[in-house]
Amino acid sequence: MITEIGHYALVLALALAIVQSTAPLWGVWRGDVALMATAKPVAVAQFLLIAVSFAALTHAYLISDFSLLNVVENSHSAKPLIYKISGVWGNHEGSMLLWVLILALFGALVALGARAMPVDLAAAVLAVQAWIGAAFLFFILLTSNPFLRLAQPPIEGNDLNPILQDLGLAIHPPLLYLGYVGFSITFSFAAAALICGRIDASWARFVRPWTLLAWIFLTLGIAMGSYWAYYTLGWGGFWFWDPVENASLMPWLAGTALLHTAAVMEKRDALKIWTIFLAILAFSLSLLGTFLVRSGVLTSVHAFANDPARGVFILAILVFFIGGSLALFAWRASRLRQGGIFAPVSREGALVLNNLLLTTCCATVFVGTLYPLALESMTGEKISVGAPFFNLTFGPLFVPIMLVMPIGQMLAWKRGDLLGAAQRLMVALAVGFLVALIFGAIRGGPVLSIVGVAIAAYLVIGSFVEIYGRIAGRGVTLGVAISRAMGLPRSAWGTAFAHAGIGVTLFGLAATGWGVELVQTIKPGDQIALGPYQLVVSQIVKRPGPNFEATVAPMEIRSGGSLVVTIDPAKRFYPARQMPTTEAGIATLGLGQVYVSLSEQNPDGSLDARLYWKPYVALIWIGALLMALGGGLSLSDRRLRIGVARRARTPAAQPAE
Repeated sequence: MITEIGHYALVLALALAIVQSTAPLWGVWRGDVALMATAKPVAVAQFLLIAVSFAALTHAYLISDFSLLNVVENSHSAKPLIYKISGVWGNHEGSMLLWVLILALFGALVALGARAMPVDLAAAVLAVQAWIGAAFLFFILLTSNPFLRLAQPPIEGNDLNPILQDLGLAIHPPLLYLGYVGFSITFSFAAAALICGRIDASWARFVRPWTLLAWIFLTLGIAMGSYWAYYTLGWGGFWFWDPVENASLMPWLAGTALLHTAAVMEKRDALKIWTIFLAILAFSLSLLGTFLVRSGVLTSVHAFANDPARGVFILAILVFFIGGSLALFAWRASRLRQGGIFAPVSREGALVLNNLLLTTCCATVFVGTLYPLALESMTGEKISVGAPFFNLTFGPLFVPIMLVMPIGQMLAWKRGDLLGAAQRLMVALAVGFLVALIFGAIRGGPVLSIVGVAIAAYLVIGSFVEIYGRIAGRGVTLGVAISRAMGLPRSAWGTAFAHAGIGVTLFGLAATGWGVELVQTIKPGDQIALGPYQLVVSQIVKRPGPNFEATVAPMEIRSGGSLVVTIDPAKRFYPARQMPTTEAGIATLGLGQVYVSLSEQNPDGSLDARLYWKPYVALIWIGALLMALGGGLSLSDRRLRIGVARRARTPAAQPAE
């Protein structure tokens, strides 16, 4: 009965999405306030219905209801509870239900927090959001229904893909979807602004918090996915330039550019056309990522679906929304008035340069990801575009961004002093040079690692130079400096922490050049020198798990003869799926990690293993957390939380002519 309620709730949600996508827009067209007002309660009701449907599917997993095909294919009665829950979205049908749940959640949040927005703009935003929701609800009900019943239920399920039976999967997809789908709101705002003609600084103030929220979640989702692949897949890496990884990176790059142009639009009423275009682009790239994962054109651990019919359906959705939004953009963009004028050397100019580099990076990833797929579809020839291509093209484009970031922070709006900004950054440059000398003397090459940590140090220090200049100076006491620091807008701190986070991540990436990698056969009693540590293999044993059997090689990590910590790298086998997985043994020691990955057991009982010492590798993910912290500080800024409500007392902006 609960299953039927979930299915029925999904059908009702589709009906409400159709109402929400049409009635408010008709109200905007006719100037009917009553019709426009229907958008908010319907958006909330649609979210509640999809939440009921999602709860029903979760209940089926929790009780192991094997009368549902989806549960049979992706669950097992012996599976731990946490993986029963994460299994809800560890498959195509369930993940798409999570997708529309988050889509409806953002629509409901806009509806509940839209009191300060003009009625027509709010109605248009929610209507466009409903168009997206209706399209994907149709997709789920017609091609990916998670509530399909079996006439003769089996006694036991097939279990979830063992690679996905990990705590990281309970965190990574929801975070990633909150980012992916969060950009649907910026898309809806852009389309609504074009429909209503409200493209001004006020619109930028409305859209910035939602852009920032989506960017924060996407940053965390990418970082969590990177770490999940790092410790789950057992290959010792954290980024493979996999097409699906790239599909999440592209909207992040576009969203980062959008954050900066929205700030220019809010402060100076400039870059209107570019800001609207980026809002469309960010979600369009999210849709492209959805197509790559769900269409079956990729073979990846990330790709769930292999049904071409689903791919055609999603491709039709992609063409409709991207093509329709770009057509609307082409129709309305030419009517926009020119905004604020600024000199090339100014904060606006630095942000424009930032945008040009970010979008070029995005275009590079786009071409490298889609070119092999396009070539195969047209000629049948298969080629691989991997790390060498992306490292040689993406890296040189992203380095100038990191060099320019501190300079842009130091420049004034409208017209800046480039020489003055460079002089104030001399300390950051000196620190970067000193770091290069220290690491060059202590660790030596490779040269790219030395250059990388130098740029990272410059960026981290440079990110806080402006903050220091605003709170300290000659004759300023500590108490006054603390008072000034407390009085600074949180967005200023947020910018500094987000930029510094990129520098911290760069430091971790550059330090990989100083790592140590060994590939050898291990057996009990072996002592292995690995970087500054010694590894002692205690034994090789078999250990049963709840739904797997494991071969474990407990190891002691010693330094100078003293025990530091123990790790338990393992090779697991899941009988239900007849599939092995690797469980890496990882010990975080300071900012570095000892990493051990096992291969198959040999006839003599020994194991082949990969052993790594990775200095400073933890900084890669600490930097991502700092970026998200910076975004959170900016989001909590009083101007973003309540500034719109205060500014809403001024007369509404006039539609563009």
